[in-house]
Amino acid sequence: MLRLFVGNVVSQGGRAVQNGLGQGGRAMPAVSSQAQRMCSSASDGEVDDPNFFHMVEGFVERSVEIVKDKLVEDMKGKGSVEDKRKRVEGILKIIKPCNHVLAVSFPIKRDNGEFVMIEGYRAQHSQHRTPCKGGVRYSMDVTADEVKALASLMTYKCAVVDVPFGGAKAGLKINPKEFSERELEKITRRFTMELAKKGFIGPGIDVPAPDMSTGEREMAWMADTYSQTSGHNDINAFACVTGKPISQGGIHGRISATGRGVFHGIENFINEATYMSAVGLPPGFQDKTFIVQGFGNVGMHSMRYLHRYGAKCVGVLEFDGSIFNPEGIDPKELEEYKLSNGGSIMGFPGAQTYEGNLLYEKCDILIPAAGEKVINKHNAPLIKARIIAEGANGPCTPEADKVFLANDQLVIPDLYLNAGGVTVSYFEWLKNLNHVSYGRLTFKWERESNYHLLESVQESLERKFGKMGGRIPVTPSADFQNRIAGASEKDIVHSGLSYTMERSARALMRTSVTYGLGLDMRTAAYVNSIEKIFRVMEEAGLTFA
Repeated sequence: MLRLFVGNVVSQGGRAVQNGLGQGGRAMPAVSSQAQRMCSSASDGEVDDPNFFHMVEGFVERSVEIVKDKLVEDMKGKGSVEDKRKRVEGILKIIKPCNHVLAVSFPIKRDNGEFVMIEGYRAQHSQHRTPCKGGVRYSMDVTADEVKALASLMTYKCAVVDVPFGGAKAGLKINPKEFSERELEKITRRFTMELAKKGFIGPGIDVPAPDMSTGEREMAWMADTYSQTSGHNDINAFACVTGKPISQGGIHGRISATGRGVFHGIENFINEATYMSAVGLPPGFQDKTFIVQGFGNVGMHSMRYLHRYGAKCVGVLEFDGSIFNPEGIDPKELEEYKLSNGGSIMGFPGAQTYEGNLLYEKCDILIPAAGEKVINKHNAPLIKARIIAEGANGPCTPEADKVFLANDQLVIPDLYLNAGGVTVSYFEWLKNLNHVSYGRLTFKWERESNYHLLESVQESLERKFGKMGGRIPVTPSADFQNRIAGASEKDIVHSGLSYTMERSARALMRTSVTYGLGLDMRTAAYVNSIEKIFRVMEEAGLTFA
């Protein structure tokens, strides 16, 4: 289904590229002079490899400058404009910094009898909503600054999709490939205990989730450790983490949630005729080509759903090389090949090995789904994709953003696009607190109601036309037949995720119109989230301030 959003989408320089009118006849305003200044100066002096935490702070500062005056204007209550301005500036200062950062070091005994020290971090950025929420990653690149940056990103991400959590993140500085399963279990359980001792884990305090190099297995270990120790008398103990196996209180659809969210996020923009006109593409997925950087959980599921809806994957980049096929790559075949080939996609018979950097190959959509700061001011001008869909956290530097805006390329930002994971984590957390799976209480009622509906239609037709030739058959359509038994947990999760991503995309587009941001959806996302966080903190008041 194609949609036309209100008004003029403009390039960052203010040049109108689409002069449509939408609902109510209102035109999208040109980029405001203030927004132009913010976008043109935000990256001045930035190096090509900026500190990730400072990079996120820079995006926040730019957005704060744009939204500040409107927050003062909209503030209710008595008091002078100056008093309101001081209060607004005070709350905005509170939003930015990380509230708590925990650094831990602990020993484990390896299978060969050696002892090694493990270094880890957990950052809680904001408690404006509780519990805090954020993943646990295992990587040798983990630093305190990276964890703080990802925690702050989680705060804004949750606000964008209206998930009532504060942001958090954790990391252990290990290479999981160098440890046995038994050793990883010992590390994970000990880290859980360290978090519990300092109040950094709990269903109402801080709820970790999977991230880079962690998954259902690690979450099951964490939940079991917490429930058998600090949470032994808490009936909600298994809500201390999300992303668990189904048998441990997990939820159907969680594994594919981030990739599915990426698909829905792209869907909401690619079906907007106005935005597609701005980047020079026809609306819809049909005949669109895309390249995925990173064939992990996010990249694989993004590729699967885009392929299912008519787009064609022409290339995949991985850590050990790239493959390319202009006729298209089948995601299921590639997934099966990777599993049978020791985790590598190289040598896949359905594509050729690509020499050079596949990021620069011509395509309509580029999905960077692995690693931070992979696109910078040096390689951004070489990227031909008209849509850059950020499946990973922070794949584009501020300088790269500046290049894309100047070239009228649409960047769908990480804090919106990859929020599918935390959205479904929220559903899992609610399931654990309610102690009942979605659909269980209504499944039979819905199925019987649907059959009664068909019988009612049949009886109505027979009363009208009679039964001279026998009973009048009422045959449900294929779509209705698929839904006649009622919604399963997976159906409910998929529907909830789709609705969340659609509603959030509408909100970002409205924010872009309100502040004259044009194609700068990253700033629109930060502005939208800051407005929501500010409203929560302002209405709650400041304790002991």
